[in-house]
Amino acid sequence: MPAAETDGSRHAPRRRFGQHFLVDRDVIADIVRAIAPCKDDRMVEIGPGPGALTRPLLRSLRHLHAVEIDRDLVSHLRQSFPAERLTLHPVDALLFDFSTLGPRLRVIGNLPYNISTPLLFHLARFAGALRDLHVMLQREVVARMVAEPSTPDYGRLSVMLQYRFDMEQLFVVPPECFRPAPKVESAVVRLLPQARPLIDADREMLLASIVSAAFSQRRKTLRNTLHAHLGPRDYDALGIDPGWRAENLSTAQFIAIANHLSSPSG
Repeated sequence: MPAAETDGSRHAPRRRFGQHFLVDRDVIADIVRAIAPCKDDRMVEIGPGPGALTRPLLRSLRHLHAVEIDRDLVSHLRQSFPAERLTLHPVDALLFDFSTLGPRLRVIGNLPYNISTPLLFHLARFAGALRDLHVMLQREVVARMVAEPSTPDYGRLSVMLQYRFDMEQLFVVPPECFRPAPKVESAVVRLLPQARPLIDADREMLLASIVSAAFSQRRKTLRNTLHAHLGPRDYDALGIDPGWRAENLSTAQFIAIANHLSSPSG
């Protein structure tokens, strides 16, 4: 697994930023093939690091945005790429407004493991402005994202992303492909926004509250975890068994609960 050569290879990865730089040329090529960039795509890379993925992307793209919090890496990237090709946003990705980059935005990146879940939720807020996402995360996080109901990995993350995106794990990346090597395997996942939102925007907060409550104590039944939301008549109307656990409900059934509680008769 040959390492990618970058001018920033001497940069010491910083633990506080969760930095694990991808250095394997073959994996980088696999990611670029999965993304299939076209020259006029509107694209943003999260956490470009020394630029191992940035460079091959710019061979296909006319222009690329990048969000990078590490000021030393920002300085390196500015020296490595002309400003008319690479626009750098030196800010925490959790605070960045991705909608400012325009519609049909393509998001790519090796997401920091220490903020991967909150960053996924942050990106989900902009789903309506996104064309697709290709991101690398801990393999166990990707397993939770794509998990089916009634499986151990299915949970809050599964539901709250699956109602916005169609998702597919593309391939696994072993630890030795990074510098420094993480203690876990990684995986690349593709997220495609739903053509039509499965729930109205004004009901999203209710859905989030229901899902959070239902999974707050996984081993307890819905009768116990959702007692503040649903009564016997509600379960009858929804065709849901109150003796089920949260993991037994599909994303569609969670949405049905939110819609039921939002209706005048709910």
